[in-house]
Amino acid sequence: MLSIPLPFIVGLVFALTLYRNLKGVETPGSKRYFTVFLIAYALQGIIIGLRFGYGVGWLHLVQPATAAAMPPLAYLAFRSLAAIRSEKPWLHVLPFLAVAMAVAFFPFLTDLLLMTTFIAYGVLLYRFTYDHPDAVAETPLPRMLPALRAARLCAVLLLFFGLTDAGLAAFTFLYGNEAVPAVVTAMNIAVLVTVAVYGFAPQAFGRDRPALEPEKTVPSADDQALLIRIQEALDAKDLYRQEDLSLAKLARRVGAPARDVSAAINRATGLNVSQFVNNRRIREVCRLLEETDQPLTTMMLDAGFATKSNFNREFRRVTGMSPSEWRSKLRASLISKT
Repeated sequence: MLSIPLPFIVGLVFALTLYRNLKGVETPGSKRYFTVFLIAYALQGIIIGLRFGYGVGWLHLVQPATAAAMPPLAYLAFRSLAAIRSEKPWLHVLPFLAVAMAVAFFPFLTDLLLMTTFIAYGVLLYRFTYDHPDAVAETPLPRMLPALRAARLCAVLLLFFGLTDAGLAAFTFLYGNEAVPAVVTAMNIAVLVTVAVYGFAPQAFGRDRPALEPEKTVPSADDQALLIRIQEALDAKDLYRQEDLSLAKLARRVGAPARDVSAAINRATGLNVSQFVNNRRIREVCRLLEETDQPLTTMMLDAGFATKSNFNREFRRVTGMSPSEWRSKLRASLISKT
């Protein structure tokens, strides 16, 4: 009976996970590189599966070179999504060419080149997510952090493959090729576990910035002035109610760079942009709870929240209780006054 090698499944799961994470997210840049990267990664899983699952031996001449193309594609994909152009993008073809040349003429260099390529691009991609925290400024606020987490997942896997490739090379040197399929299986299981962690505990790849302690927050006069403009922009035409509100859209309304808006909010309030906007939304929900008898779902949507889970989480963060507890407290207060 025909079996499906694990790399087939891993490649498909990883590609689908990234696609699902960024589906519907408006990015300032092109998704062309990202689409190519997802297709190429899935194809790489097929190549590995055919080589180790079905014993297609000649693919050992192809797999290293195609593997070397993955890290540059991942790096270019996320830079392209963020509309940050890469200077001399043609240079990123060099790892593929170098590994192809090594396979043909200097096989002993192949593993070293692959390890270097994966680790170097893993570090570059991970640094990119911290050096350009506002790179996904056009993304709706609830989706900013998931987009950065997707990039960090790729960076972690690049580093993992770089280190395990070096380990696999050492293993085959010491013990031969007989156990390589088992080792590759273990590596792919580790990737599945990592992707599962990303799916069920995404905070492992990046958390919201915690609120700063008030005594450590010393906003400047410029920050305070910019914060007033931000608050006015949010209230103007009920901007805060827009479900697809992004940092870039808020910055354009304020008339200041996105990075300055983000930094001023963080320094002056100890909150990130998403938390700051959600604070305004929660205030509106609290007002509606006090003044109307609308259903919670209606209030949630009117205030700009798209999902009930996010609304409940943010309401508890701001008020310390659930919306139903808040409403019950209000009613008990009214009864006690009458």
